[in-house]
Amino acid sequence: MYTRRVVVAASVGLHARPAALVARKAAEQSVAVSIAKVVDGAPGGAVSAASVLGLMTLAAGHGDEVELSADGDGAREAVDALATLIEREPDTEEAAAHQPS
Repeated sequence: MYTRRVVVAASVGLHARPAALVARKAAEQSVAVSIAKVVDGAPGGAVSAASVLGLMTLAAGHGDEVELSADGDGAREAVDALATLIEREPDTEEAAAHQPS
């Protein structure tokens, strides 16, 4: 099993659009990825990272730490792909992508 902890960068946390982006990316992976909110250094109950509703029930806000985990071939790649997405502010990157050059 491969596990990685990251801090939620989205200003709204893992809610609505950021949750949808993470769920979409998770569904593209070759292995199932679980995610749990870390409280007092310990991960809570894990949910499927491919579930928008599950992600929203974590109530992971901006600056909260979450733990991603997956098992099997491709686990590291899947977890790292989601970690990269969670560690960035989606609104900032989207706004930058639409700026004229």
